[in-house]
Order: sequence, then structure tokens, then C-alpha cells
Amino acid sequence: MRPGASAASQDLPLWQAVALGVLHGPAELLPISSSGHIAVVPWLVGWNYSRLDDELRKAFEVALHTGTAAALLISLRREVDEAVRGLSRRRILLIALSFAPPAVVGYRFERPIERHLGTPPTVAAGLAGGAVAMALADRTPQERSHLDAGAVDALWLGVAQACSLVPGVSRNGATLAAARWRRFTRVDANRLSRHAALPVIAGATLLKGLRLRARGLPPRSAMPFAAGAGAAFVSTLASTRLIQALERDSSLLPYAIYRIGLAALIVRRLVRDRPPERD
Repeated sequence: MRPGASAASQDLPLWQAVALGVLHGPAELLPISSSGHIAVVPWLVGWNYSRLDDELRKAFEVALHTGTAAALLISLRREVDEAVRGLSRRRILLIALSFAPPAVVGYRFERPIERHLGTPPTVAAGLAGGAVAMALADRTPQERSHLDAGAVDALWLGVAQACSLVPGVSRNGATLAAARWRRFTRVDANRLSRHAALPVIAGATLLKGLRLRARGLPPRSAMPFAAGAGAAFVSTLASTRLIQALERDSSLLPYAIYRIGLAALIVRRLVRDRPPERD
């Protein structure tokens, strides 16, 4: 368990499950880190979710990702259909190159990442570091279209997605930053980010879902898990306008500022809760 966890608090309240599901949808669509928010928001507001057993929280996050992934496949079905119909050797190669780094890193280091990262200090570092990368990358010229993407660009997106396995970094934020570093326009950077993300989100959800099925649901968790997944599904569908907003020529700077502000709030709380030094 994390510091401050209590073995006596192992039930996930239904209302907290629903609230976290509602939060997960827009946090996944925006470059602000859904995993970071799910990790630190309950801790900041004092919900007992942050004191639950690690395995219970990991299992619940799988449920949230399942709901979000299902909603994304529905809301982006036209793009998915277009991508499938337009598959070619080149596009398959680009998908493979963007998928390989997060798949390898996730399969090899998932347990160490879950064990050592996702704490308030590491989430704050991921939020701040990602914010700086986004702000700097968005200053590059907008010169390229998604049709110009090649093998090197796909690898950049793949490495960015591998880095985003650290809670707080944000898959969306990392891939947007990588695409902007490569001088893609903001509109095309968003398109590349989504297309690179769908195979990774689907693959990660499937892998974690199979592991959860083999392990079985914790006692008394079926209803909160279903409620959380359902809320994530609905909130993701309801937030699809955020995708359209990001399609416009909007700067990444507001999201970077928000991330810095949240990181500062986490640091302030950590300093406040730090035990006094003994003489």
C-alpha cells in the first residue's frame, strides 16, 4: 500500500467510482494526464480511494480505461473505419513503429512503474516536465501535414507514448509534443496523436483486462467497477467536443499552465503534510 493506506478501508464507495469515471473521460481526451488525475485528485480532496489497496486501485483503473476505450472507438468510428480501409504497407509500418516502444516498455516495466511511480511527487514531476515539453514544442513552425509522416515520426510518437506510461506525463500531451517537435501543424499533430493512441489504448486495455479476469474481481467491487466504467464511457462520449476543439488551431500553452498549476498544488500539499523535523 501507499503511505497512509489503511487495511481497514478496502471498499470503493459507489459515488467515488462514478466521480472518478466522470473525471477520466475528459482527462483522457485532453493533454493533462488521466492517470495522474486519478492518482492525485482523490488524495488532494481526501477521498478514501487514495487509501485503498494497490491491487484494488489498479483493477479499478482497468475498468475506467475499458469504458473510455469503448467510447473512443464509437466516437472515432469514422476515423477508425477510414484508417482500416486505407491500410497499406506504409501505414501498417508506421502503426507498428509507434506501437512497439510503449508495448515493449509497458510489458517489461509495467510492474516497476506501478510499484514506484504514480505517487504525488512523481505525478507532480510528470505534470511539470510534460508541461515544459508541450510549451516548448508548440513554438516550432507549423509546416507539415499528417500525410508527410514517416518512419522517424512514428518512432518519435512511439517513444513519447512509452514515456507517457509514467503517471502525470499524459499520452496525449507527450504525442502532441512529439508531433509538434517534428513541425506538424496543430491540427495534424492532434490527428497523429489519436491514430497512434488507439492501438495502444486498445492493447493495454485488453492485456490488463485479461490479467484482471485471471485474477478475479476483488470482493464487493462489481457494482463500483461497473459504475466507474459506465461513467467513464458516458463522460468520454459527452466530451467528444473536446476533440473538435483541439482540432482547431489552439495552443498547447493553456494546458501547460494548468499542469504547472496542478503540480504546484501537489507540491504545496506535500510541504504542508511534511512531518516537522525533530531536534
